Amino acid sequence: MSLRRLKVTEGEPASPNPNVDGDDTIKAKRQTVVLGNGSEVVFIPRLISFDQAWKWFDYLDTQIAWTRPTIRVFGLSCLQPRDTCYVVSPGLPQLVYSGYQPRAYSWDDHPLLKQILEAVHKALPGSSFNSLLLNRYKGGNDYVGWHSDDEKLYGSTPEIASLTLGCDREFFLKKKKPSKTVQERRDEQEPASKRIKRNHADQHSFMLKHGSLLVMRGYTQRDWMHSVPKRSKVEATRINLTFRNVLEEPGATAAK
Repeated sequence: MSLRRLKVTEGEPASPNPNVDGDDTIKAKRQTVVLGNGSEVVFIPRLISFDQAWKWFDYLDTQIAWTRPTIRVFGLSCLQPRDTCYVVSPGLPQLVYSGYQPRAYSWDDHPLLKQILEAVHKALPGSSFNSLLLNRYKGGNDYVGWHSDDEKLYGSTPEIASLTLGCDREFFLKKKKPSKTVQERRDEQEPASKRIKRNHADQHSFMLKHGSLLVMRGYTQRDWMHSVPKRSKVEATRINLTFRNVLEEPGATAAK
């Protein structure tokens, strides 16, 4: 059974209510999770209509120049467990991660991506993104491990918007651990009940559904890590579009 048919049988409407503006962007409710110390996550369960999201998915799945590069993790070379493609505005610093420098495509190579960027900007007034990293998870064995998007070219307080198309996948956040000596000292002073409550507050999870948008802001990349883990029972494809703002001078502070 196809993923789309599963969605309908589970009660997801094939055509959601028309939006106010006459396009496919929906003025959906949003949830804000304050993580503390200047970090927060904004979650929009439905950015666009169900049907429009599938049109975007079909185009990206077949028209994007996907590649599955070899990267280096803990000094070892391995195949990245997901497909990828990178789009960025001209004249900006190059992206390098895990020893891999992706080819930088232009927004003009795929005009649809500019339409998607416009929809994201419309949902997030005041935001400005000039780069896009696309990832395609072709099943439950494709994943991204614990990491932070703390590259210098994004500045100290980057805003990162992640749009999900296709298969639902779990997204986890956990707070980075302080130094062992600080942690041990704090544990010695706290009762067990308070320690359990604090550990629970240091972890969050979201189910990223088709058409949803998750936004990380403030010091989230400095203080938190995130992941999309393996799921053995997942067979369908998820496409993720991660929008970021690359600074012209790496290490500079992003303008507010």
